[in-house]
Amino acid sequence: MKCGFVSIVGRPNVGKSTLLNSILGMKLAITSNVSGTTRNVIDGIYNDKDSQIVFVDTPGIHKPNNKLGNIMNKKAYNNIDGVDAILFLVDISKGFGKGDKFILDKIKNSNVPIFLLLNKIDLVKDKKTLLKDISEITKLYKFSEVIPVSAKKNDNVDLIINCLKKVLPESDKMYSDEELTNVSTRFILAEFVREKVLELTRDEIPHTVTCYVENYEEDEKIVHVQVVIVVDRDNIKKIIIGKGGSMLKEIGTRARLDMEEFLGKKVFLETYVKTLKDWRDKEKYLLELGLSEEDE
Repeated sequence: MKCGFVSIVGRPNVGKSTLLNSILGMKLAITSNVSGTTRNVIDGIYNDKDSQIVFVDTPGIHKPNNKLGNIMNKKAYNNIDGVDAILFLVDISKGFGKGDKFILDKIKNSNVPIFLLLNKIDLVKDKKTLLKDISEITKLYKFSEVIPVSAKKNDNVDLIINCLKKVLPESDKMYSDEELTNVSTRFILAEFVREKVLELTRDEIPHTVTCYVENYEEDEKIVHVQVVIVVDRDNIKKIIIGKGGSMLKEIGTRARLDMEEFLGKKVFLETYVKTLKDWRDKEKYLLELGLSEEDE
């Protein structure tokens, strides 16, 4: 049986979490058009009859401007080491930029197979430009494979799995078939709420938002969840609440549907908004959110 760890790396907002969800066939990592959506390292465990592959979805590597940004970069770098292969994801619809080259320079000495995944291939209209871009990128490094993909449309996901099986070691399974991820249910539920905030308020600085589950109770028929939405300014709090609470209600309604699909149960969801100035630079709140540098 082929088993191993595979890290998914790339700039923010190139589709890493969307790819992970496509590979797993379920929604595990949240997605949005806002860069820096993924903050924690999320493992997703793929199983089929002859393989078990642990995919590591890392935060996008970027130029940090606060303590949270520094921690996100450290988590991404640390999860390049010790894996059996790397999927280097590039948004080819925007070309290959300085940020992509910066990441390639970081990973090219890792001594494991590196697969170049050209994501959002469906958005590329000029195929001549695409071929030129591929030619230029492959001059920089000899990739194990170059695979055009559309993570959103699930194109060539099977090809990625087949290519990985060729390079992963023979091993017994590391996890049971029932294990899907390394993160807690509470974390995933809080992320569902954060995703809806990003979806609905993307033009009003949603990057300053985080969420955590304050209370979780479950019985045979229903799950009761209380989620706190944390912002760093009162004007952002007002936007999220909306007129007469309309925005917060819509955020809750959309998040609840994802929660019910994920848990397979009815969910009673309560959401609250709290202002904590400069929370992204405060160790206390980063610790509560599992984002401390102490684990690095």
